[in-house]
Amino acid sequence: MCESTEKCLEQNDGFSINFNQDYSSLAVVGQFGFRLFTITSVERVEEIFCSNNEDTKIAERLFSSSLVAVVTATETEKLKIWHFKKGTEICNYRYPSAILSVRLNRNRLVVCLRDSIYVHNIRDMRLMNSIRHIAPNDSGLCSLSLQSHLAFPVSNECGELQLYDAENMRVKIKIKAHDSPLSAFNFSPNGQLLATASEKGTVIRVFCVKNGQKVHEFRRGMKRCVRIASLNFSGCSNYLCVSSNTETVHVFKIDLKLVEEVERQNCINNNDESSDGSSSVDTTSSGDSVELNSNSNNRWSMGFFTKYLPSPVSDVLTQDRAFSSVQLNQAGLRYQCAIAKLEKESKLLAACEDGFLYVYDFDANKGGDCKLIRAHDLRSPLDGITADFDFPEVNMDENNCNRSKSPEKKSITASVGSYASVLKGREKNKMSDSDKRRDLFEAIEYPPKTMFEEVQFPPVTSVRAE
Repeated sequence: MCESTEKCLEQNDGFSINFNQDYSSLAVVGQFGFRLFTITSVERVEEIFCSNNEDTKIAERLFSSSLVAVVTATETEKLKIWHFKKGTEICNYRYPSAILSVRLNRNRLVVCLRDSIYVHNIRDMRLMNSIRHIAPNDSGLCSLSLQSHLAFPVSNECGELQLYDAENMRVKIKIKAHDSPLSAFNFSPNGQLLATASEKGTVIRVFCVKNGQKVHEFRRGMKRCVRIASLNFSGCSNYLCVSSNTETVHVFKIDLKLVEEVERQNCINNNDESSDGSSSVDTTSSGDSVELNSNSNNRWSMGFFTKYLPSPVSDVLTQDRAFSSVQLNQAGLRYQCAIAKLEKESKLLAACEDGFLYVYDFDANKGGDCKLIRAHDLRSPLDGITADFDFPEVNMDENNCNRSKSPEKKSITASVGSYASVLKGREKNKMSDSDKRRDLFEAIEYPPKTMFEEVQFPPVTSVRAE
């Protein structure tokens, strides 16, 4: 690591930077709190909020709305729901152990602990279900699609994961994606595909969500012990961007015709409708790769030829190579990478833990090497004052999974108040449930139209009473 990079990380103790669901915004998290930026163009990345608060571990924004889910380092078991435009905390929930990750979409909020997962209705934060006694998940690995498909690992010894319908609370299929334990996985924006990587990091696999069949197998490289940092599809689901602890970011191209063929076969077999949730799909063998990648005469010929070769050799020959790549200036740092539309042109974004956002040119037709065209410094937080309020808490009881009354508080629901009402001297402990829901709905309702969705977020006409 170069001297300047070491000095930067020493001063800031590193940053955690993550994109929102459509890559139009990013959150910078660190000891200073968290800050939110909007990415409007290649030349413009604008800071829109700075908490100037305590050491923060997690900050997840819901698209371009005002809702942010926050977890601090001093209270890792507490989830805070923020309305950042008002600078107020809407509510908070306490869980049995430290929160390792949080995932959001329009309908669900998922909280992942080491050995359990909690699913909330994001409209009113009502607990919908909890998934208990999962395999120890120290990294908090889980992924939530925009269609509320949920994926999480079920083993520490192999790369097997469980698909779960978080919309209807139903267990779906299991997929044995790799022989080694999983290190990363993510859904495509259209919800059709799931990309996975193991701890080895050399092979990236893409599966059909409906039936668990392998659609693609990509060779990232031959180097062993590579740590995958991010695995993100583009907004159109045509490309998969993969970053690791090496100096190269790989972009793989998805064959959508092949995806359609797999789904067509799935409709004919109708296996997903008759699945009882106990089925498991093993897709680690080389035979699956030969069969599903034979969508052209050339690939069919290669598949026929590799049938007679030793398995390690045939695996390498049938794996697709990168469509495009980026050569980073510094290896060993963690990058979150994605392909986004900026001013109607595709660009590759690389958010680095050194506190910079790098923008690269990306040719969606020809691929090839991507050139750096802009770098944005995200390290200097704005000076300001953030009001901190002592809100009552809601405990998530591990025994019955219901919200229970905190012994020091009188209310069983998290109190919510607007910033204006606090300034007027309104007593926060007298805030009604309707006030809480109003601020929650205001934070998530009517966000701008995103490139991932055809329609805007629908309004809420009724609310279930507690």
